[in-house]
Amino acid sequence: MKKIIFETNDTIRLDDFLRIHLPDCSELQIYENAISNSKIRRLIIAGVVFVNGKKINRPAFELRGHSVICVEFEADKFFFEKQPDDIKFEVSDKDILFEDENLIFINKPSLFPVEQTITGNRANLHDAVVDYLWKRNPELRNPPYVGIMHRLDRETSGVILFTKNRQINKAVSEMFQSHNFIKEYIAVCEVKNTEKKAGSRFSVEKYMGRISGKSQAAKWGSLSESKGGLFSKTDFEILAEKIIGGKKCFVIKCSLYTGRTHQIRVHLSEEGYPILGDSLYGGSKASRIYLHAFRLCADNPELKFDVVSEIEWYRH
Repeated sequence: MKKIIFETNDTIRLDDFLRIHLPDCSELQIYENAISNSKIRRLIIAGVVFVNGKKINRPAFELRGHSVICVEFEADKFFFEKQPDDIKFEVSDKDILFEDENLIFINKPSLFPVEQTITGNRANLHDAVVDYLWKRNPELRNPPYVGIMHRLDRETSGVILFTKNRQINKAVSEMFQSHNFIKEYIAVCEVKNTEKKAGSRFSVEKYMGRISGKSQAAKWGSLSESKGGLFSKTDFEILAEKIIGGKKCFVIKCSLYTGRTHQIRVHLSEEGYPILGDSLYGGSKASRIYLHAFRLCADNPELKFDVVSEIEWYRH
């Protein structure tokens, strides 16, 4: 994700300012003709534009005096749009895996985005959690606070954590940054590397980064540190062997030490075990990507929890 910073003393609408200045950014010269008025409006509505540190969702917001504008820019989401086939989903009591006065853990379904995207007005899990808590407390005049502290890919299911007050955000953020917690996933993978069998354990450590071109959909892979790759590490345990659609598959538990983009998908694919349904990294076509956030666990002075999201294809 790029952070693009502007400063101005002009009095001007936010969308008009970005319409003038975004195409001049050196990072975006390749996309100049693709920066349309509608895309700029959706960029603002998606909540990735900040003025003087405050998130602004109104394209008509007027800049006055000295203003610092920050755009948290993801070119892949901005320029590579497609019609989503999201499921319909509303949070109900059965979707709450654990809750206390500070935290709420949701059992996220596959094919549902975690947050609003630049397509605008797209149903998402964050809004669904806000709606759930507000319906539970209808006396509130304003929507209840729900903080996004980490994310799951749209296709990934399983346990995801939201905060319910800003006071706990620092502790949760420090937990994620220090990796002082347990984060486990379960994946169903095709077996293209026959060296291992059920019960095997292995670790993958490598530097990785984006390997696709700027004008292509994002893809990550092994990339040397000298070329900008970031260190990543995952432990794997093959839990079981299954035959799915006539293909030999492994059910694999994945324990993360770092949290790089597409880390599990890349590590498994490059080891010869592409995730079923993950066509970007060599997996066969399926109704979804068979990756599930199975467990979040922390035992810190301020944060103590152990939350599991069971799935049918995990049982063996």
